[in-house]
Amino acid sequence: MYTRAASGPLKGMNPRITLAAMVIILATVIYGGYFTAMLSEQLNAARTVLNPFLEWYYVLLVAFLLFFMIWLGTGRYKNVRLGGDDEQPEFTWFSWVAMLFAAGTGVGILFWAVAQPIMQFEGNPFVDQGMTPEAATVALRLTFFHWGLNGWAIFSFVALVLGYFSYRRHLPLTIRSSLHPLLGYRKKGLIGDGVDVLAIFGTVFGIATTLGLGVQQMNSGLGEVFGMDSSTRLQLIIMAVIVAVATLSLVSGVQRGVRLLSEANFWLSIAFVLFLLVLGPTQYLIGITIEAAGDYLQNLLVMSFHTNVTRGDDWQAQWTVFYWGWWLSWSPFVGMFIARISRGRTFREFVAGVLLVPTGITMIWLGLLGGTALHHELFGGGGIVEAVNADVASALFITVAAMDLGVYGSIASVALLVLISTYLITSANAGTLVVTTILSNGDPEPPVVHRVIWGIILGLLTGVLLLAGGLEVLQSAVILAALPFSLVILAMVAGLMRSLSEERYAARRGIRTTPPREPWVDPDDATS
Repeated sequence: MYTRAASGPLKGMNPRITLAAMVIILATVIYGGYFTAMLSEQLNAARTVLNPFLEWYYVLLVAFLLFFMIWLGTGRYKNVRLGGDDEQPEFTWFSWVAMLFAAGTGVGILFWAVAQPIMQFEGNPFVDQGMTPEAATVALRLTFFHWGLNGWAIFSFVALVLGYFSYRRHLPLTIRSSLHPLLGYRKKGLIGDGVDVLAIFGTVFGIATTLGLGVQQMNSGLGEVFGMDSSTRLQLIIMAVIVAVATLSLVSGVQRGVRLLSEANFWLSIAFVLFLLVLGPTQYLIGITIEAAGDYLQNLLVMSFHTNVTRGDDWQAQWTVFYWGWWLSWSPFVGMFIARISRGRTFREFVAGVLLVPTGITMIWLGLLGGTALHHELFGGGGIVEAVNADVASALFITVAAMDLGVYGSIASVALLVLISTYLITSANAGTLVVTTILSNGDPEPPVVHRVIWGIILGLLTGVLLLAGGLEVLQSAVILAALPFSLVILAMVAGLMRSLSEERYAARRGIRTTPPREPWVDPDDATS
């Protein structure tokens, strides 16, 4: 049996998995704090050993998830609902799509929107020579690939499984619920505990990586706008402020303010994109975005199965393996968020929305930001490549400065600082909510005190990883943290397929499904 503690320090939480997860994460924080250099060496060494395996394993897994999701959205189960047969969606289509946009990739897109196209522009496996117009198009194509359908297939799969077992099968909103078809009520034992702990482990490192990247970019932005020096000390201060604000929002009940700020971020993001489109090289930005999008769609199958095995360099490990590991480790966090807003959607509606809409919005964002930097390198004064090579986190602010727009450029840079800081705050806030939701057996409103505790733990872990070596260590940590959870995802596929075998489908329009042969509800599992 798994239950929530009725009293004491762990009131409202599952004691076993809460203590296990807390011990593992805090042990990592303490070890990294005292043996920082050793942690860095060990993470990088483990990554080097595993890279040859991950270069094909992650590729195969993510490609499978993409085609699996397409099949779920178009095949025999496309009319199955995340809820009862006649249940209507909880949110309108527009509201749902707007929330999907804010599903959690904001910080990462801001960090890599310029940095990745510029770094791929210098050279990649798909061009003979870098720094050419052809290399610019391919650079955007590869950026679209790493932020496109494959990554969203990971998020959408985890979200669909969580939503299906929670809203249709009436099980708690936790990862272990997806194993019910395989384990039955044994999922409440040690195996189920282990699955949820692995989900917590991957989620915490995924969020820590995201926060670490955002903090580094904030540091560079403060340097560009206000002349502050780039240093680990300043990054730690920024991290402490972010955690403090996120924690304050939890204990003071100003969640509505944070939510309104997130919505303002959506419109501020649109305003910034329009700023680039109007004051930047408009015709070039539209043209290269369309061209790179077509190139991406034409080469999607080739890139999805590319392992780089014939080249013998580390491009695949540095890019595709990192991104797939990041998306995998982040998937419980974003997946739970998407599941919570998708009740009542059919598989067809869900797959179409979650795969296509965020991918399309992301491609526009990346095309306009990355295209601005590429245009400056090809037809302007250049210098962005050198700046990125010196400090990857400075890429976005260097590009705005290179546009030479005077006061408008300064306003845009300040707006970017606001965007980054707000995305960091909401990511930290939502991340602690997801972690504590899993630890409380799927309670949508877990105890505030534990959300505060896990917010502090996230801040400490991010600080330790920044001290251990910044970007490279962040990448190594998230790649390794994703590996055990990738095995859980394979088990989730098996659990979903076994459960779907009990869904009867009819080809006639309007006839959807029948309830399962036996209800999967007991007093511990029941959800509303």
